[in-house]
Amino acid sequence: MNVEQMKSVIKEIIAKTDLTPCVVGHRGVGKSAGIVQACRELDRRYVSLRLGQMEVGDLVGIPFRTGETMHWSRPSWLPGNEDPPTVVHCDELNRAQQEDTLQAIFQFVEPPAEGMLRAIHTHGLSRRHKVVVSINPPDGSYQVATLDRALIDRMVMIFVETDYRCWARYAQQRELAGDVRQFLAGNSGMLAKQGMPMELQVEPSERGWEMVSVLKKNCSFPPELEMEVYAGIVGKEAAIMFMRWLSDRKGRPLSAAEVLNDWPEVADRARRQRDDVQAATINDLCATLQASPSLAPTQEENLVAYIAVLPRDLCFGLVKTLLKIPEVALALVKDQYDDVVFDALQAISREAR
Repeated sequence: MNVEQMKSVIKEIIAKTDLTPCVVGHRGVGKSAGIVQACRELDRRYVSLRLGQMEVGDLVGIPFRTGETMHWSRPSWLPGNEDPPTVVHCDELNRAQQEDTLQAIFQFVEPPAEGMLRAIHTHGLSRRHKVVVSINPPDGSYQVATLDRALIDRMVMIFVETDYRCWARYAQQRELAGDVRQFLAGNSGMLAKQGMPMELQVEPSERGWEMVSVLKKNCSFPPELEMEVYAGIVGKEAAIMFMRWLSDRKGRPLSAAEVLNDWPEVADRARRQRDDVQAATINDLCATLQASPSLAPTQEENLVAYIAVLPRDLCFGLVKTLLKIPEVALALVKDQYDDVVFDALQAISREAR
């Protein structure tokens, strides 16, 4: 994506989530300027940390004693609870020259756990303040450290590339010299060359899909950027599969909510689902009932109706799993459902002998 698109994505993430965007791009493309402009447009104070120039003490504070207790002074750059909403820009993250400096900032760039505050060492950061990271790609062109997969997995990687039209709009707004603008209008190849592809070890993980879920529920990205944003969390292959799945509504598996709440409307779809699609519905149903096993009478009837349309092997497998959930098991063993689940109960009983 170009710098303007990056700004729109950054603003959406900062304004609506606690996630940490990490802007990846070659030198001179406008990473830092775009982040500063995004802060200005969001009316947020901007604080820059040049991590290539910092040591551990600059991040965690200098230790001092009060009686028998050790404390650490709060760094001057760290926004306090009473400060206006601020974005802390961890610039040049992978230029941190000392390994312990990179380890110290690791905690700070990690999004806060639910109910917790983002922190660095003993210092908490109010939720009104946000963190953004930027790096040059580790393609051999820069003197940078390789970020490990655990750190990459905690950020939303946003890849920014040179775009002449984007630069031309910026140059017009900044009133750059007309001769420069006219020259580059005919020689756009004289802007920054991209160099090697900006590839990092971005792969699917449980944490990554949770971050995708946060963005999907809270943010609104232009369709042409949504896949790029998700690719920066779970990798390009997984993001493409997910976007295809979102667009393929007809082939999408029934959800647990549809089975339990809308059975009359989805019964025909349930009967026609292929076994592999049926397995996805079953997995969602089991996970939903394990997390929330209480069933209203209508939901109970809909669940049994769904079990009745399953092929024999899938029926047995689902019933076997549901019997491990006490509240659901009590519903399934009611006499009124014997014609549906009795064979499955007998088969499971024979397996146990």
